Amino acid sequence: MFDRAALLAACAAHGRVARVVITAVQGSAPREIGASMCVWETGQSGTIGGGALEYELAQNARRVTQDTTSRHALGPDLGQCCGGAVEVITEIYDLARVKALPEHLIARGPSPTPLTIERILKEFRNQGITPHPQKIDGWFIEPVSPPDRALWIWGAGHVGRALVDVLHKVPELALTWVDTAQDRFPVHIPDGITAIPTPDPARLALHTPTDADHLILTYSHEIDLALCHALLTHGFQSCGLIGSATKWARFRKRLTGLGHTSDEITRITCPIGDPSIGKQPHMIAIGVAHRLLQTQSNLQTSAKVHA
Repeated sequence: MFDRAALLAACAAHGRVARVVITAVQGSAPREIGASMCVWETGQSGTIGGGALEYELAQNARRVTQDTTSRHALGPDLGQCCGGAVEVITEIYDLARVKALPEHLIARGPSPTPLTIERILKEFRNQGITPHPQKIDGWFIEPVSPPDRALWIWGAGHVGRALVDVLHKVPELALTWVDTAQDRFPVHIPDGITAIPTPDPARLALHTPTDADHLILTYSHEIDLALCHALLTHGFQSCGLIGSATKWARFRKRLTGLGHTSDEITRITCPIGDPSIGKQPHMIAIGVAHRLLQTQSNLQTSAKVHA
């Protein structure tokens, strides 16, 4: 599915981002139709199968200036063991283009729109029939990933890594992991995590969903403070900050000086986790996970009561 949230986050952090998606497969290939990756000048997220195919297409994505379509025979062209071939679209995005995308189903191709595509779009609008990613009559259609509960983890240190280790298997939780440089992340990042290196996390925070949850635990008090300020300005569902009582007292004073009211500031929880469990990274992560799941359960119960 088209991960609109991940693409939006990548563009917010890096500006120009190329999205490479497999649109057709013939024979044996490392990934399926709809598999995609986002590529920017200094990095990428997602995968279309690794190896020579991914390397070549990532390099090409950094060079192209407009949307392109290409076909690759994996054996003869790239020397891969797979004997098949794939077709891919490389699309160039910025924030404005991502925000203009449809929220539920994306279809693109040359004009005029074929009757087959019109029929699929009509069935989706009128009957809620969601198609799988597919290429039909020169058009490619993709359903947009349904919005999971968005959790942004700011910081890839010991506690950030423990949180990702504990939380990445929680269903219906979409994790975005942010730090200031690629080398601050571990070499192996669990599948399904959107990892974003950015030199200015606070700027990225201003583009996060206003109903997202946030956990702030970077290596810098100044970055932590800037994130608190940005999120209080922008809006959030919940926000937790790692720190001591002394740190939080200083932050409250500085946030007040930045124009935030006491009621606004108290929406941030500090410290995070459950101190009675322990202060080791994984103990903090377990306490945070417990509170998040409790909150999710309470929200679902409230929704049923008011339905």
